[in-house]
Amino acid sequence: MAITNLNSGTRIDEIAEDIYRIHTPISPNRFPGGFSFNQYLIVDEEPLLFHTGWRKLFPLVKEAIASVMPVERLRYIAFSHYEADECGALNEFLAIASFAVPLCGKIAAMTSIDDVADRPGRVLADGEELKLGKHVVRWLDTPHLPHGWECGYLFDSTAKTLLCGDLFTQGGWVHPPITEQDILSASEAMREKFDYFSHAPSTRELLKKLAATEPTTLACMHGAAWKGNGAQLLLALADELESSKSLKVGGSDRGAIEAKTTTTI
Repeated sequence: MAITNLNSGTRIDEIAEDIYRIHTPISPNRFPGGFSFNQYLIVDEEPLLFHTGWRKLFPLVKEAIASVMPVERLRYIAFSHYEADECGALNEFLAIASFAVPLCGKIAAMTSIDDVADRPGRVLADGEELKLGKHVVRWLDTPHLPHGWECGYLFDSTAKTLLCGDLFTQGGWVHPPITEQDILSASEAMREKFDYFSHAPSTRELLKKLAATEPTTLACMHGAAWKGNGAQLLLALADELESSKSLKVGGSDRGAIEAKTTTTI
């Protein structure tokens, strides 16, 4: 749609019906290989922002939102889990949007948001839906996928879009707003460098739970959003995680545990 800040390269693009990706690239001189941060704005009767970005990115994200709607109209400030790039600017947005409230799962509210947020949050139970107007979003608990006890995602059933946070994180800083090309290879290359997955025993079941929503758009937090058979891609990720040599069991390498067990026997 448009670059909203020439200095930072921040831009905003519609990647699904009424859903806008706000994208700020981080150059290689600030992050090895370059990186990017995305936030997603659902424009509706009660607008929702998923991710706020770092507190330092607040002016850029605010500027991008203002290019499509008044920032003061925001009703919900949502995020996947408690981390600076997910909700670092939460209170800054609450300060300018007087009717906005944090939107999160029960664990995030209990462990962090009830304390740090300047306004009480709207807590969603696993599977609970929230009507924004034309759009309906559903909260899905996904503890430790990829990390964080409180982790969860929002699925927009109207636009068949999964706001999937850190899943399918792509390195680099030059990405199209949305792609139909392979992103699994890029995200697996990123995971091999910085293994940010918890590798919990429930990982496959949680990915199957997300796949059951049958999304046609995956709104990734880092890199390009993706369009296609989302269920198939989520199950392919489950396969990659299971076959990866870096898969952990109880904090130790599975191969090392098996070898030790064999030796003991």
